[in-house]
Amino acid sequence: MTPISSLNRSRNGQATANEPCLRVIPLGGLHEIGKNTCVFEYGDDLMLVDAGLAFPSDGMHGVNVVLPDTSFLRENQKRIRGMIVTHGHEDHIGGIAHHLKHFNIPVIYGPRLALSMLTGKMDEAGVTDRTTLQTVGPRDVVKVGQHFSVEFIRNTHSMADSFSLAITTPVGTVIFTGDFKFDHTPVDGEHFDIARLAHHGDQGVLCLFSDSTNAEVPGFCPPERSVFPNLDRRMAEAEGRVIITTFASSIHRVAMILELALKNGRKVGLLGRSMLNVIAKARELGYMRAPDDLFVPIKQINDLPDRETLLLMTGSQGEPLAALSRISRGEHPQVKVKTTDTIIFSASPIPGNTISVVNTIDRLMMLGAKVVYGKGEGIHVSGHGFQEDQKLMLALTKPKFFVPVHGEHRMLVCHSKTGHSMGVPEDNTLIIDNGDVVELTADSIRKGDPVKAGIELLDQSRNGIVDARVLKERQQLAEDGVVTILAAISTDGAMVAPPRVNLRGVVTTADARKMSLWTEREIKWVLENRWKQLCRMTGEKTPEVDWMGVQREVEVGLGRRMRRELQVEPLILCLVQPAPGGTPVYKGRADAEPDDRPAPRGRGGRGGYRGQGGHGRRDRDQAPKRVIPASPSSSPSSSPSSSPSATPAAPVSKQAPAAAAPVVSRPKAELEPEMPAGRTRRRRSAAA
Repeated sequence: MTPISSLNRSRNGQATANEPCLRVIPLGGLHEIGKNTCVFEYGDDLMLVDAGLAFPSDGMHGVNVVLPDTSFLRENQKRIRGMIVTHGHEDHIGGIAHHLKHFNIPVIYGPRLALSMLTGKMDEAGVTDRTTLQTVGPRDVVKVGQHFSVEFIRNTHSMADSFSLAITTPVGTVIFTGDFKFDHTPVDGEHFDIARLAHHGDQGVLCLFSDSTNAEVPGFCPPERSVFPNLDRRMAEAEGRVIITTFASSIHRVAMILELALKNGRKVGLLGRSMLNVIAKARELGYMRAPDDLFVPIKQINDLPDRETLLLMTGSQGEPLAALSRISRGEHPQVKVKTTDTIIFSASPIPGNTISVVNTIDRLMMLGAKVVYGKGEGIHVSGHGFQEDQKLMLALTKPKFFVPVHGEHRMLVCHSKTGHSMGVPEDNTLIIDNGDVVELTADSIRKGDPVKAGIELLDQSRNGIVDARVLKERQQLAEDGVVTILAAISTDGAMVAPPRVNLRGVVTTADARKMSLWTEREIKWVLENRWKQLCRMTGEKTPEVDWMGVQREVEVGLGRRMRRELQVEPLILCLVQPAPGGTPVYKGRADAEPDDRPAPRGRGGRGGYRGQGGHGRRDRDQAPKRVIPASPSSSPSSSPSSSPSATPAAPVSKQAPAAAAPVVSRPKAELEPEMPAGRTRRRRSAAA
């Protein structure tokens, strides 16, 4: 457990009061992988560092991307002075175009490749006028607001053109590593600027915010070039087509694959929108060199011999709509798996995607393909440093305070222990979560009051927000199906037609007749016990009815019945079709079978049963049952009110039976069903 100092303290141990401080606020990237977003605040200035996205989990039905909650930024948008981008991975720039729809960012500074990719996203979202993009190079220094000066320090990562940051503030220099590893043989020849890191370490670093993704893995991360001979061997051994999937944004990996395709005499077909876009941008900017005739349109590649073909595509994370996933399901229009295919997964699953990836591999194997995957094959290396890389970063920067970021909780804890082993005192280390505020002075570090943090879920259009209610309804649909009800109710408060009940995706032992009877009973109960609360006379002929309230009452009641009787919780949708007053009343079939529901004790509110702690319908479980013999006048053959033209009878209150009314002995089958105490039913007599 990492101790956390609860107060700002000076060198003599006394708490400081009203001392200006630097506030660092992560809105994403903590206790998770992805949606890295961080805010630096001093005085009236706010500066953003990256704004990424994450991919949805299995339970997020219909969700395309996950973004951090930016309520804090929207509330303080007038104080935003600019944004810094460290590199072009989606988990660092994928949310920027969406955020620009809600608040302006005066200027965005970042590497040329990342901003080139961001330009396409902004054009597509129609927000190019909401900011200014300014490219930077190694050791460039930019001024953001009055209090921040940011130097870009070249680092090495799985993506080209990646930087760490040295942020000079009024309280000291902060090193923000971004994603990094120490690769001494980089594919593009751009080496980590270790000298500049050491310079800032010698000058004095107040705090280090360092990438924790591989904090649990001992040793140094292998260089990117180490996968080259293994990919070359697999490609040379393949008898038929070679299909390779990797991250589209892994520019170095893609560049090596194109180099190997050229070496082995294979033409390349590209599948996946992101793969096409990234390769086009990288070639345009000179980060990737390949002749034009190396590429063949996917529609024509089937005309080439399999031995001369290589397909490079997305889908390394098992995304349902990605090219390789569609191929594995036999749904791709141009590419079908052959038994001679060699399929290479040159990527490792992001935490949370393992099941999707394994399922994709299984499907490909069942189709007869040879699938190469896993760490033991040497076809993938990480872009994030291992423990020794992290130790080297700590040794170079020699920070006074240390905050591990970018990783799940166990990774943050492990990284903090690495920091302790490198001489950072435990009291000078914080483990934080999204929304936590790190307050830094020249002599202290502490947690401040947190800000609002969470997630925003976007649908396929990346415009519509999927809120918690919608997500819960989608989960209900997926797990238990949906029940739809159409109820015809007059403004007199009477059911005028049998309800129509439709089940979709609901597994139940109840037959259609039973479901119909249950629904009738719920509607009758609502009309008899809730109508006065849901209907208001306004002095006009037609009363004002809360039809939404009627629907909600029926939905809640039937939902409770299905949970109790069938142990299922489908999504229930009730639609009410209003009918004018005076419409003939539908007598109903609910009397045909006993109503064995317990009676209520007391009356609930307008909302009826409200889930876990509600009252009203829940109280109907307690009262004893009783049997009421039928009156002779209630016989369908003798009652004029059973005719369609009869005027609907108003609900009557509970009354004592008339003294002169004889009790007729009838067989048990002809008796009225059991009715809970406290409930009333409409009765029609011959006199009526």
